[in-house]
Amino acid sequence: MILVSSCLAGLKVRYNGTHSLNYEITKLVEENKAFTICPELLGGFSTPREPAEIVGGNGEDVLDGKAKVIEKSGKDVTKLYIKGAYDTLEKALELNATIVVLKENSPSCGSLKIYNGEFIGEKIEGMGVTSALLKRNGLRVISEEQFAETFL
Repeated sequence: MILVSSCLAGLKVRYNGTHSLNYEITKLVEENKAFTICPELLGGFSTPREPAEIVGGNGEDVLDGKAKVIEKSGKDVTKLYIKGAYDTLEKALELNATIVVLKENSPSCGSLKIYNGEFIGEKIEGMGVTSALLKRNGLRVISEEQFAETFL
């Protein structure tokens, strides 16, 4: 089973109420070969929500208590991101997911790049909170770009 970010399947769950539709991923969901998940909704957020970025590191640093996830207004939402990551891990294990395709650049789902924490649109190398937790637990996590390169 493949677990995929809900936004990649066309669900309007991104922070700004949009999606990041990927037709190949949507097809897998429609064929019951993939299951959708949104770590941020699992964490307790609603849509739309304020943009957030990891400040002081990356997702691994958040899990280690060395960095925080902060909304643009300054509110610390680290606990919600960690809750969403653990709920996603639980679902991935329950489904025996062999691969997890998550939305790149997200503070939850980024697997190669995330925003730098300054809310200026600059990206840095690093993983989001959910990607970091899933990888720590032995799951294969890739971005939608890697999915296209690997499976298409």
